[in-house]
Amino acid sequence: MSGTTRREFLGTAAAVGGGSALAAPEAASAENASTPQTVAVLGGGVAGLTAAHELAERGFRVTVYERKALGGKARSMDVPDSATGGRRPLPGEHGFRFIPGIYHNLPDTMRRIPFPGNPGGVHDNLVAPKEMLFARSGGREDIRIPLPWPDNTPAELTPDEIRRAFTAVLDTAFNLPLHEALYFANRFLVFLTSCDQRRDTVWERTPWWDFVRAGRMSYDYQRVLAVGITRNIVATKAEEASTRTVGTLLEAFAFNLLGRGADGPLDRILNAPTNEAWIDPWVTYLRSLGVEFRVGWTVRDLALDADAIAGAVVEDRSGVRRTVTADHYISAMPVEHARRTWNSAVRAADPQLAACDRLETDWMTGIQFYLTERMPIVHGHLDLIDSPWSLTAIAQAQHWPGRDFPADYGDGTVADCLSVDVSEWDRPGILYGKTAKQCTRTEVAREVWAQLKASLNDSGRTVLKDSVLHSWFLDPAVDGLGTPHPVNDEQLLIHPVGTFHHRPRSATKIPNLFLAGDYVAVPIDLATMEGANSSARQAVNALLDRCGSTAQRCTVTPLYRSPELEPLRRHDRTRYLLGLPNAFDIG
Repeated sequence: MSGTTRREFLGTAAAVGGGSALAAPEAASAENASTPQTVAVLGGGVAGLTAAHELAERGFRVTVYERKALGGKARSMDVPDSATGGRRPLPGEHGFRFIPGIYHNLPDTMRRIPFPGNPGGVHDNLVAPKEMLFARSGGREDIRIPLPWPDNTPAELTPDEIRRAFTAVLDTAFNLPLHEALYFANRFLVFLTSCDQRRDTVWERTPWWDFVRAGRMSYDYQRVLAVGITRNIVATKAEEASTRTVGTLLEAFAFNLLGRGADGPLDRILNAPTNEAWIDPWVTYLRSLGVEFRVGWTVRDLALDADAIAGAVVEDRSGVRRTVTADHYISAMPVEHARRTWNSAVRAADPQLAACDRLETDWMTGIQFYLTERMPIVHGHLDLIDSPWSLTAIAQAQHWPGRDFPADYGDGTVADCLSVDVSEWDRPGILYGKTAKQCTRTEVAREVWAQLKASLNDSGRTVLKDSVLHSWFLDPAVDGLGTPHPVNDEQLLIHPVGTFHHRPRSATKIPNLFLAGDYVAVPIDLATMEGANSSARQAVNALLDRCGSTAQRCTVTPLYRSPELEPLRRHDRTRYLLGLPNAFDIG
């Protein structure tokens, strides 16, 4: 693969078969009509591309309308004016990719995207980091955790075995006081054995910080098990995050570590920039299926006539407004953009659309630092648990074995890319005493660099040197920094308590309008690429039902739950109906 140029790859990807894993479902959309039905997919991120993929493989004629760039927040992007000597531009991104083993639907799609030399399609471009690092400032010892992948499925698990195993992990990995490790393990057991009714009501209304009693625990307990978990799993604040959401994901990750119900190892990333390893091959494959793309076309409104969508009002690349029509419409934009296209008539036709106004988004944005030396701090993700701006990062060159940074990218001097996600934009930093939103772009870069050094260079060893910093790139979706009105054009859905019940279904009461996006109610209940993919599958299934198609329905695989605990969840349902707490909930 390393010897294949991007041009050579794009010219051959559509022709590569790759075996049975890439076989498309039997096309059956237009078997009831002489002309295939048409679908306008409004949005070209993961949700939109997934919907186009599933529909095109079933014989529908699909056109995707995307205002900015295909791949959405999942894409990588070229750093302007960064390439010389025939090399590729440096790779930038909204944020680094993380495709954990708890995902099932997105990996299934990836296996069906051909890639030269890969029997399993672009899924074979996933690699598993060996460890992760919780870096602490103030000279305290960092926490390095190996990420093993069990070879054997464990024997039956009892609540006591789960409690003891989880306590041992917390005590060993994080060196927490034993009583705190025991307490957290017991709180986790409460959630594991809670019935759906208790999760959907009591735990949906309870912040994770309160559920784990973080306020009465040690600093390390708060930063790792309250703040750290919510930042890494749901990218939101522990004081606000729904216990239902955090607990559901933690449950899946815990069993993933045990080798239960997972698609693969706990942590997986791509072995090249996202567009090279995934998005470009995907678009090439979709074009081969007949999907058409209108990039630079912005959806402005949906026209309703006789209780159905009569057309989508779009603004093309030249700024001219026009109405595009199709038999069906899938709104696959992020919620903050989608709801702007729902006028009063559309909202009146389906009240669940108005409820989406209560969904909340926040800033989580990436910045990349390009270095003239390799930085193998950790073979995996890095969590700076004491950083005021809640930084997480990964050094990418070591995970891109087929890419030679100096030879392939930039001006020939860049050897690595340290990709950093900034999750907290409203807390003062250590360098300027200002929030990230109050800083200019340059100040943001300097502040993030200072916070990285504060955590990595605090033990008498200089891990990160100023002399190796070549340049940096901050996501251009962020604008107006340092002014009274900073904006972020690509925000992230967050999960404060109570918001689960405002999330819409994929099927709407408008017969030819369907919803896809990570804000739609799906089993994973989290703003992720898996959520976007799952919602698109749901939307396609709803469309197939509406038009009476006999095509095979998309599979939507839920998160794993241990069958051994099902009797305890049934018992908890009885206790819940009687107004009693969970049997393990001892306060």
